[in-house]
Amino acid sequence: MLTYLLVGAVAVGLWHLFIRPLNHFEKMRVKQLKPWPILGDLYGIVFRTSSIGDLIKYAYDSFGKSRYGGFHQFNLPTLILKDPELIKQITIKDFDHFTDHRAFINPEGDPLWSNNLFALTGQKWREMRATLSGSFTSSKMKHMFEVINEAAQNFSTHFMKKDENIIELEIKDTFSRFTNDVIATSAFGLKIDSLEEPNNTFYTMGKAIANFPLFRVILKTIFALILPRIFKYFKISIIDSDSAKYFKNTIKETIKAREEKNIVRKDMINLLLETRKGHKIEESNAIETGYATVLEDSYFDKVKFKQTKYLSDDDITSQALIFFLAGFDTVATVLCYGAHELAMNKDIQDRLREEIHETDKLNNGKLTYDALLKMKYMDMVFSEILRKWPPALFVDRVCTKPYTIEPKYPDEKPVVFKVGDSLWLPIFGLHRDSKYFPESEVFDPERFSDENREQIIPYSYIPFGSGPRNCIGSRFAILECKAVLYNLLLNFEIVSTKKTTKPLKFLRGTFQNAVEGGFWLGLKRIKQ
Repeated sequence: MLTYLLVGAVAVGLWHLFIRPLNHFEKMRVKQLKPWPILGDLYGIVFRTSSIGDLIKYAYDSFGKSRYGGFHQFNLPTLILKDPELIKQITIKDFDHFTDHRAFINPEGDPLWSNNLFALTGQKWREMRATLSGSFTSSKMKHMFEVINEAAQNFSTHFMKKDENIIELEIKDTFSRFTNDVIATSAFGLKIDSLEEPNNTFYTMGKAIANFPLFRVILKTIFALILPRIFKYFKISIIDSDSAKYFKNTIKETIKAREEKNIVRKDMINLLLETRKGHKIEESNAIETGYATVLEDSYFDKVKFKQTKYLSDDDITSQALIFFLAGFDTVATVLCYGAHELAMNKDIQDRLREEIHETDKLNNGKLTYDALLKMKYMDMVFSEILRKWPPALFVDRVCTKPYTIEPKYPDEKPVVFKVGDSLWLPIFGLHRDSKYFPESEVFDPERFSDENREQIIPYSYIPFGSGPRNCIGSRFAILECKAVLYNLLLNFEIVSTKKTTKPLKFLRGTFQNAVEGGFWLGLKRIKQ
């Protein structure tokens, strides 16, 4: 009898854990996909038959004209928002109900990860965001432009020294070395050349952090979403321990040296150290980095949150680390997609190069922050790169206060959120929706001309997220991408080769924004 009771209890527990959540949205009369037990709607990723980009687009399209639809991250019900007005409502007007990302890491198990701005929640996030916001303004980016552009110049110079007419490259590896060097110099205070020294410690440690084996990612994601309490209890870490120790020691040694020797350098560590001291670097009316820049939300003006009283060395290390994770692979991937589009669209590349040459002549060969950001066609091209190939294919929010999406149309019912419920902003789906961007598969920078920008529906274009929880580093990412494209196209034409994949196809069976066959392109020297 006891055996039957135990079997029955286990069966009920499994049903409650893995089966019951799968009809969560049907109860609310919300359209949903057809999830599998345990795997939910991610079975295509697990069995390597789908990519995360294709899955988001499929889900987005499957909901038709609905403002939202139901999706399951394994057994976790997640509402996907399609309507720009609803996105604005939830991420801006009613932001206090959805302030957090999903947090499944125990701070004691992974303090470096848990203390960064992306992972922080609640009041801790508010205080840290208020503290750090002043370090990412346009004037602070102008302050740092010199070190960013130096890395971009070094990148181009490296290939100029090669005695080859066309240099064939797997450009993802190449651009990741550039982003590595930019982050090393601007966020960690180190001067590194990863093209000249391909096996330097900073790069190899960074790759260990950024490149998770697929099986480990899937396994940890399943545990984190399905059994979060067990995940937290065992203090499972997502960051390679040796790499974390290296970066932590690097930051501490840099801080110690600067404070003892009064070293001042135009980089992020200096900005964070000035913030810790309560000093304010004088603001200037610097030009904004471009159309895609996420402007600081008025949320922090309306609600006066106190700044963190003291930024510890660990706090600074955590912010530098998320800066690395956000910029190492993500920015390199955006540059790869951008380079591919320029290779496939020679007329666009030629027009951009013409603007680059004009800017170079006007500034006597010395690029400045103002000169770069006054380039209208450069901004149009990069805005379109972010439209067609956004850095993050989706972003999440977690309900922090009970909330209800009220019906707007006759076929809708109230959608009730409890604390802890999840939603996604499907950036890739929005950006590829022909309702908002006609012929969305076509790469067309003219969408972002002065005349056409006004026609873009607000919150249909959100490459860096939306609301107060947007990407704080958008200005930095835009600036480093424009700087390297400028320096590269000044001296080279980006061309396709026999290895170039046409058209690009997302890599199946991974949560990463990657493509099959890699990004193979050629750099053809321009005869000056």
